[in-house]
Amino acid sequence: MKAISMILLAIFLGKSCSNEAQNDMTNTTIQYVANTRGFFQKIIITNKKAIISRDRNAVETPQEMTISDADWKELVSDFQKINLDELATLKDPTQKRFYDGAAIANLKIHYQNKDYETVAFDHGFPPVEIEKLVNKIVSFAKEKE
Repeated sequence: MKAISMILLAIFLGKSCSNEAQNDMTNTTIQYVANTRGFFQKIIITNKKAIISRDRNAVETPQEMTISDADWKELVSDFQKINLDELATLKDPTQKRFYDGAAIANLKIHYQNKDYETVAFDHGFPPVEIEKLVNKIVSFAKEKE
């Protein structure tokens, strides 16, 4: 009887933590921006929606897409693995942006009334700690091309 109670308790706690993380994500805004002289991409993720802009002057209307449940769960999972306090100190793996070899990218996260931001890194080559999250975010823009 105790074993069954422990299993049910573990399942209940696991589900509630997962739901809590998803609820936190609905109030979170993630913004990814990559740009060079001839390229601009801005992706804003909030509450199961992605807003994609390719016009730095905001003349064209940004595209909006709904994120599928499977993609949202993956995004939440990747987000949970990130230490937000270390975001500003992450090391960029390449410096191609210094010679126009890659666009300059930046990730900003607004979570629980606090802002977190990375240092600039190369578009397509994010720091290892946020690589899955960034690649998932960028994949939404690729779907809309």
